[in-house]
Amino acid sequence: MIPEPSPSLCAALAADLDAAGYTSARLRALWGVVADEALGRGRALPVRRALARVDDAAATLARLFWLGDPVSSGELERALPRCGVAGLVALGLAREDAAGIVPLAVVRPQAFVDDAGAGEWWIASDLDEVALGGPIAPDHVLGVGGASMTLAGLQLPVPADRVLDLGTGCGIQALRARRAAEAVVATDVSEPALRFARLNALLNDVAGVQTRHGSLFEPVAGESFDRIVSNPPFVITPRATGVPAYEYRDGGLEGDDLVRAVVTGAGAHLSPGGTAQLLGNWEYRDGEDGLERVREWVALSPVALDAWVIERERLDPVAYAELWIRDGGTVPGSPGYDTLLSAWLDDFAARGVDEIGFGYILLRRPREGRPTLARYERVAQPVAERALGAHLAACLVAHDRQRALDDDGLAASVLQVADDVTEARHHLPGAADPSVIELRQGGGFSRTIPVDPALAALVGACDGELPVGRLIDAIAQLMEVDAAALREDLLPRVRDLLDDGLLRFAGL
Repeated sequence: MIPEPSPSLCAALAADLDAAGYTSARLRALWGVVADEALGRGRALPVRRALARVDDAAATLARLFWLGDPVSSGELERALPRCGVAGLVALGLAREDAAGIVPLAVVRPQAFVDDAGAGEWWIASDLDEVALGGPIAPDHVLGVGGASMTLAGLQLPVPADRVLDLGTGCGIQALRARRAAEAVVATDVSEPALRFARLNALLNDVAGVQTRHGSLFEPVAGESFDRIVSNPPFVITPRATGVPAYEYRDGGLEGDDLVRAVVTGAGAHLSPGGTAQLLGNWEYRDGEDGLERVREWVALSPVALDAWVIERERLDPVAYAELWIRDGGTVPGSPGYDTLLSAWLDDFAARGVDEIGFGYILLRRPREGRPTLARYERVAQPVAERALGAHLAACLVAHDRQRALDDDGLAASVLQVADDVTEARHHLPGAADPSVIELRQGGGFSRTIPVDPALAALVGACDGELPVGRLIDAIAQLMEVDAAALREDLLPRVRDLLDDGLLRFAGL
């Protein structure tokens, strides 16, 4: 376990990392595109070969903090003139031995872009498989992975007073939340994780992050927050002898009960208007739809909640087990692989699990009245997950506004087509009229919406000038159909396009 981080040593280390140009862009320039792609596949040799040809501070730090290789004390003193070897040892990030200075943790630059602009953090965590050259320990504190970046991109970029980061790990979600919040409370069952979270806040000069030790909502009993974010240990793991339980991914409960506990417990800790966002897995049992299971969890909340649940992927039990067995460092053909696979399949069979879904859950406590949002959907097409937060926020605003309007109010509204929307028309050879018309969303969830000529005409005319009702009347006249009937047909679909972000209210 790293010791309690010293603010002065963290500031000195940050100054050295900055002066060395220890950034994502600089490192990729040092080792090149091909080596970078190999590193993404867990192959460090090309990067190691590239860095061996470079003699500067950034290369020294990359060998130590990225690859986990020892470096000489002289090299490190030159790379870290303020912090020095003694400071690094005092922070618990390295030790001295006969091989030189040996890393005890990784410290890696992590670039990001959000509504407030571009930036970069340095994130410290336990040595991973690349640095260790082998499997990680069950109490491993994970750095920034794909799921971490997905949730960071999903976070709503909306100002908040207090945010709860439930299961903070190395603290990446707390750092991201703090960019839009006055204060963040970060909790975890792992004290080493909390120490890394405190170190990373200091290393990146981020104040206003308080850490608390404990499970689920226990550390914040009786408190409420404007936002809750959580990348919980959602991986479904057999409770069987010989199956390793990695703290960062396994919550210690059976099946999908950990995600269920977060979903059912979040509402009681949300202020009116507050939102909760989390990643999760859910089981399909004996033919029961997994999304319906999540709907049942939401209904169990002691506080009625809006819900928007998006399933991004679904795996069969074998594929799911193989994914997480490999994640733990056991590959097919190695000793114990089949034993682990059998344990997973036995566990799924005991509950009648047919498939496992993965996706995002957004919950919201209404400011007043009853919930108005209940979306449970599957989005399989590729999307830019790292930039979805702003889209989600805009869709929620549009939903609230359109739900407050009756049909006459919506007809009196002035709308605009979103900037990323295009239209595609498909014609049969020789046909004058299209057989298929589609609206295509360039951002957000990259939706493709089939539309008829009337709705296509309405969307095309929504330029922020005339109210929807007048546009529908004009289209009805051109098509020689009844205007009242056309309005009755189009307005519900206009509401759907507002919810999906293809249309927006003018001025928003």
